[in-house]
Amino acid sequence: QVQLVESGGGLVQAGGSVRLSCAASGPTVSLYSISWFRQAPGKEREFVATSTRGVGVKYYADAVKGRFIISRDNAKNTVDLQMNSLKPEDTAVYYCSATGQYYTRSSTDMEYWGKGTLVTVSS
Repeated sequence: QVQLVESGGGLVQAGGSVRLSCAASGPTVSLYSISWFRQAPGKEREFVATSTRGVGVKYYADAVKGRFIISRDNAKNTVDLQMNSLKPEDTAVYYCSATGQYYTRSSTDMEYWGKGTLVTVSS
C-alpha cells in the first residue's frame, strides 16, 4: 500500500513558477514509478511527467517539456514538480500517482492516487 499526499498548489500569474511536492509513504515506494497527472475543468485527466522506479528516468508530456521539471528524492520519498513559465492553460488539479509499471502514460495503469492540489494560473 502506498499513500500519496500532494502540496504546493495555489494561484500564480502567467509566466510565474510554482513547485509541487508529492510525499509518498509505504514500505515499497522505491519499487514504484511516480507520475504527475492533471485534470482541467471539463477535461480528461492527462499525463504530465513521470520519474521511473530504479534510476529515475524522466519523461514529460509535450505540452510541458522544457518548462516543467520532475525530481525524485528516494531518501525522503518525495517527488517534486517544478513548474516554470506557467500559462493559463496549465490551470488544473494536479495529481500524484504511483504504478508498478516501469513507464506508462495511461491513468488507468496507475495503482495509487493522491487527492490532488489545485494550480490556478491567471492571465
